[in-house]
Amino acid sequence: MVFSLFAAQLLRIQGFDAASVSAQALDSRLHEQTIPALRGEIVSSDGTVLASSVTRYDITDDPTATVTYTKTVNGSLQNVGLAGAAQDIATAINGQSAPILAAMQSAYAVKSRFTYLAKNVTPQQWAAVNALGIPGIYSQSTQQRDYPQGTALAPLLGWVDASGQPGGGVELQEQAALNGKPGVHLYEQSPSGAQIATGDNKDTPAVNGGTVELTINNNLQWYAQNALAAAVNKYGALSGDVVVMDKNQNLLAVASYPSFDNNDMAEATGTTFTSRPFTESYEPGSTSKVITMAALLSQGVATPTTPVVVPNTLARAGTIFHDAEPHPTEYLTLSGVLAQSSNIGTMEEGGKLPASTIYSYMKKFGLGAPTASGYPGESAGQLDPYQDWSGTQRYTVLFGQGLAITAVQEASIFATIANGGVKEPVKLVKGVQTAKGFQPAATGSSERVISQSVATELTKMLEGVVSKTGTAEAADVAGFSVAGKTGTANRYDQQLGRYNGYTGSFIGFAPANDPQYIVSVTLQRPTKGSFYGGTVAAPTFSQIMTYALQQGKVPPTGSQAAPYPLTFDPSITSKK
Repeated sequence: MVFSLFAAQLLRIQGFDAASVSAQALDSRLHEQTIPALRGEIVSSDGTVLASSVTRYDITDDPTATVTYTKTVNGSLQNVGLAGAAQDIATAINGQSAPILAAMQSAYAVKSRFTYLAKNVTPQQWAAVNALGIPGIYSQSTQQRDYPQGTALAPLLGWVDASGQPGGGVELQEQAALNGKPGVHLYEQSPSGAQIATGDNKDTPAVNGGTVELTINNNLQWYAQNALAAAVNKYGALSGDVVVMDKNQNLLAVASYPSFDNNDMAEATGTTFTSRPFTESYEPGSTSKVITMAALLSQGVATPTTPVVVPNTLARAGTIFHDAEPHPTEYLTLSGVLAQSSNIGTMEEGGKLPASTIYSYMKKFGLGAPTASGYPGESAGQLDPYQDWSGTQRYTVLFGQGLAITAVQEASIFATIANGGVKEPVKLVKGVQTAKGFQPAATGSSERVISQSVATELTKMLEGVVSKTGTAEAADVAGFSVAGKTGTANRYDQQLGRYNGYTGSFIGFAPANDPQYIVSVTLQRPTKGSFYGGTVAAPTFSQIMTYALQQGKVPPTGSQAAPYPLTFDPSITSKK
């Protein structure tokens, strides 16, 4: 009877259920291992690698096999076990044997057949370990992100953490294109843990991520970052930003300081991990007067030579306003109001326009909305609906207080003027290179904000700012005509809940008659020397613009064009 039962069971296993039993046995031997996809590169517009992934290996161990490790010592074969294996591995990877041995012994004590011995070793180090032939020693392929430009681009690019997840910046923005698709390695494993060479093996290859090409000019980015760092330190500023773009609003440099090293995030502390030109908004001050001037010219309320009588103070909405410095009554043209950056003159003329009209031009220039760049966490700034403006805000917005804007938005305003009044979408990513070819990034449509004639008049008015009688003589670039505007604004401190210090800036473009580059320089809360934009930001603008024009091989255009008259004779005007 017993033998009959055995025979019946044998017949069932080998006959009727042979296929299912065989499949169960195979399934118990099959193991699946993920083949990571290589994360795509990020490159500059000239092909310089800004971020790449390098292959690394995690060394793992089955100590129940490693304990049998034998090797030749002093001419004889000896069992050196876990201690000998730990020492040999440490020598191969130039590490310490103690932590390796501790990991082996801890796993062996509980009969575990898996433990990590070392992580992120180079391919050369793993090859040296593998050549030792130690039983139970295996590897897992991993990746390590490398950023050759370091601090110069860290806030813009972001980083990738140990689990392969992006931590902001372009790494997060282009995650879908960069990440790729992991593959699978399916193999049979023996009871001892070794891979069965003749067993079933099947690989589904990984699909590597695409190469993301940015609009960034690597050399210009490096120069801008260093010039900015020097300015922040010279004037004792809290932070600083530089934005460089062309008139089609391709971002060529986006620098912020202080920065951090995204190659070593463990040491990256005490700074903002995002690109402040996109994410930090502030009251811009006089740089936004160009919007008021554009509205006045477009609506036919004033011309560049319209006379404006500017008293020392001006009462509006129950508040006494004044310019940056006390002065007797001045007789300025509208161009002179802009060149001298007069708040009172701007209020007098801008106040002639309805609040709804001023608001509409601010919206058309891009205030109150994020740009089309797609940068993660980008701020829209702050532009309250004109119906909600307070009595004083109705006038302060005319000269850049009572609203907030980012450095990229500010650069976009001046690029629109430089482009003859046509606003192009801001662009950071040029496209993605995949196995299927180059796929250009989607961009929005252009929009005319002001007429060509108004843009031309406004450009000539801005040239008057960069003159001996303007507020930004220090922004001059030898051999080139420059159009630009200073900005000095009270800085609101979110932590203190009140105004504290100033924001000093200068934004301009050159050559004025055929703009090639727009450069914006902003310093937050400078504490050494001066805080005026014409002093702390204009010199750095001149340095960066000079470098950009030279690198771009732009031919000199000569000195500044003769500006519009900045003053008028009140006796002649009164007779008329």
